[in-house]
Amino acid sequence: MNAITRTPADLLRSALAADPGRPLITFYDDATGERVELSVATFANWVAKTANLLQGDLGAEPGDRLALLLPAHWQSAVWLLACDSVGVVASVGGDPGGAELVVSGPDTLERALECGGERVALALRPLGGRFPQPPAGFADYAVEVPGQGDRFAPFVPVDPAGPALEVGGEELSHTALVDRAREDAAKLGLGEGSRVLTGLDYDTWEGLSAGLYAALAAGASVVLCRNLDRLSPEALDQRTESERVTHTV
Repeated sequence: MNAITRTPADLLRSALAADPGRPLITFYDDATGERVELSVATFANWVAKTANLLQGDLGAEPGDRLALLLPAHWQSAVWLLACDSVGVVASVGGDPGGAELVVSGPDTLERALECGGERVALALRPLGGRFPQPPAGFADYAVEVPGQGDRFAPFVPVDPAGPALEVGGEELSHTALVDRAREDAAKLGLGEGSRVLTGLDYDTWEGLSAGLYAALAAGASVVLCRNLDRLSPEALDQRTESERVTHTV
């Protein structure tokens, strides 16, 4: 990775320049049977559209806090990188009442109503499907994001020293996040072409690192599994082989 890479958004740009067609996130939901594979280019396109929604339609500004009430999911990863692209602080599992914006899954809508600012809801249905009936008081992400632009440029340059992520009571700047992701990648022995399988949730740094940031820092890819406990040991072995997994966290 380039020495001037100082934010997670920089890591994504580096990955896009190096090999846009390689897989970045392969997502499984073992409660529904869903499987989605996103290349670097496809993931970056979702990030650009989401960042444009965040900055444009939702009026988010650098330093604003966004309560991210989502499980480990490919769309959660998109929102994390979109926040970083705009300079918005992603507060994972954070207090909606103390945030300017909230992004919620279907199971946390009541809690998300505590946010007095903009509210976005994700159905987390296969293929990014929309809600059958949009929840009152929320914009439906699947309705709002498709029409957004495929390229993103921040109105204000993101300060690498500014806050980027809050998880587990700890706040990390963009640069600190990148540094820690690189350290984790080195500890795990990740490199270009590595494939990391993880069933950890996104509510801890360990889950976020294994399920997104460390792989992104190393030029690796992630097999992100939700509800992995529903998979039999034999089926897990088959997935590990078919997905060419090199590391399991």
